[in-house]
Amino acid sequence: MFKSAKEAGVKRIVHVSITNPSEESHLEYFRGKAILEKALRKSGISYSILRPAILFGKEDILINNIAWILRRFPVFGVFGNGNYQIQPIYVDDLAQLAVEQGENEDNTIINAIGPETFTYKTLVEEIGKAIGKHRPIVPVSPTIAYIIGKIIGIVHNDVLVTREEIDGLMAGLLCVDSPPAGKTKLTVWLREHAGSIGKYYASELDRRRNRLHEYATSR
Repeated sequence: MFKSAKEAGVKRIVHVSITNPSEESHLEYFRGKAILEKALRKSGISYSILRPAILFGKEDILINNIAWILRRFPVFGVFGNGNYQIQPIYVDDLAQLAVEQGENEDNTIINAIGPETFTYKTLVEEIGKAIGKHRPIVPVSPTIAYIIGKIIGIVHNDVLVTREEIDGLMAGLLCVDSPPAGKTKLTVWLREHAGSIGKYYASELDRRRNRLHEYATSR
């Protein structure tokens, strides 16, 4: 695609990657992102590479489904001790950053993270606080958590979580030592959307099957 873009006269590419990509990673997603970044850098096209951790905002998946679980289950299980960190960025902040970088001319790589850093456990606590569901948070074996997530996914004809997502999260790959690129705080956004977040299960596969299909369709 990069080769075709160059042949077509494309002057600049803004590429959305992931935090901590590595060609040596045993995780296919992070390894694949690193390979794509390398190909773009070698393409000869002016580029900006944005590396978000996770996104939050309208029709998001992770934050919504954490809230959905908190609304429906008496406890919430975190993978292991839950102390690995995560740095969400608001989707509109990422979009604005992409527009700004599209108008830039320098080759750049930006860790596109938001202004707040959470452990996974404190992230769940903040979501619970916002929606008024203060559930006990308990450590769970990653294998057991994956099995529970798989069962929920089967019920909703979806994939709630993958082993690679669990491994990447627990390895701290969704956190970097960089200044924030976004301004919107998740804690503020949660309070503003407390009445709607997690009311419905957000299906990733439904969205992939039909891009016009809203996430919030299944209770």
